[in-house]
Amino acid sequence: MSRTFRGEAHNKVDAKGRVSIPALFRRVLEAGDPDWKEGLNPAIVIVAGGKGRKQLECFTAKAIAKVDKKINKMPRGSKRRIALQRLYHAEAMTTSVDETGRLVLSAKYREKIGLEKEAYFIGNGDTFEIWNPATYDTEMYSGLTADADFDPDADPAIYLDGDEGE
Repeated sequence: MSRTFRGEAHNKVDAKGRVSIPALFRRVLEAGDPDWKEGLNPAIVIVAGGKGRKQLECFTAKAIAKVDKKINKMPRGSKRRIALQRLYHAEAMTTSVDETGRLVLSAKYREKIGLEKEAYFIGNGDTFEIWNPATYDTEMYSGLTADADFDPDADPAIYLDGDEGE
């Protein structure tokens, strides 16, 4: 079974920007790092993204390699490729989890998402996000407006008919 990021957690951020990654998320990071072995710290890629992003998106080594592969298939110099390279390469950093299961978030990244004393982690399957808790509460369902394919007031489970991802 493939490991995925599931669940949520609120963790304190100290003055140096250190925050504990939820233990289950650390296991997924380890499984998603082909170079990881017992005693080593798993790699993680943090994508801050452009101005409109209000969260940090975190990838395992395997997950970001899939993104890189898709970008590399695009025509060199195309606007889409340039935009994606800026998002996933220029506005990102590779780091690792420390021995105590913490991540150090730079002042630049903390300022970008307004992170001060607490971080909110949410699992997204192949990635997880780090939010300012108040921002997440405001943004949680923004953009999920009703249309012909989606009813925000319905139980989301109705969309699991099995056809989309197969």
